[in-house]
Amino acid sequence: MRLRHIEVFNAVMLTGTVSGAARLINVTQPAVSRILQHAELQLGFALFQRAKGRLTPTSEALTLYPHIERLFAQLDEVQRLAANLKIGEGAQELRILTVLALSYEILPHAIKLFRVKHADVPITVRALHSPQIVSALALQEADVGFLFSPVAHSALAQEHLADGRMVCIAPKGMLTPRLLKRGSVTLADLTKVPVIGLDVLDPMGRSLSQACREAEVGLQFGITVQTYHSALALAHHGLGVAVVDTCTAASADLTRVDVLTLEPLIPVPIKALLPAGKPGSVAVRAFVRCFQQALAHAA
Repeated sequence: MRLRHIEVFNAVMLTGTVSGAARLINVTQPAVSRILQHAELQLGFALFQRAKGRLTPTSEALTLYPHIERLFAQLDEVQRLAANLKIGEGAQELRILTVLALSYEILPHAIKLFRVKHADVPITVRALHSPQIVSALALQEADVGFLFSPVAHSALAQEHLADGRMVCIAPKGMLTPRLLKRGSVTLADLTKVPVIGLDVLDPMGRSLSQACREAEVGLQFGITVQTYHSALALAHHGLGVAVVDTCTAASADLTRVDVLTLEPLIPVPIKALLPAGKPGSVAVRAFVRCFQQALAHAA
């Protein structure tokens, strides 16, 4: 199928009629009919059944359509990237992406440091999941992103900012005085208490699961969450022990929970991501340094 065939096919699938497709892509009805017939001739099978002015997709068309949708999604990304490249150097706004865990304590501190020397730079912040951050940066819809764990992407460059670790946040009274006095817990120490699980699709969720397998420890995950602050909130309400990163632990209410070191060490590397091959502006570089300072302050 040629690109014009695909465009007409998609328009008919969306509208259900030749007239609707013609309006959608701004061509005449005879042109839509002609292009559609040519596409079917080339393919060797019908794409639609014609009845009372409406076009019903055949089974072959329904099989093709998910692939066509993905193609149009990719074309949309190309258009967005081209638009962002056009805006490019003229943009004065600092566009920041961060995972949610870094947005509560670290990001505000970094912005406060940044404002000392860059008081007039407009800033927009979006808190997203790691895959969304990678996608947005690859499309140059943002200037810098902050997240956990390394990311391999040909369109992005990464900079290591700090090494965090996972810690244990336990509701008051849930752990023994012996453990509290020691100031640290092992995974085995947590086998007799409820633990808030982390989504295994999350980098830290995978790290925790791997550490449990290596230690041959089975934890009781009565509740599983997608965000670290959800785990912290549940710990605050006494529903289980949260195993989270040190940045999230900075938000812990120490009147309600105890924070202990977790053994063995489960590292949490913190990275800055930037579009590759595009030197960051003075503002971007300055903000990355401020973010690194905020991380050091929280350590």
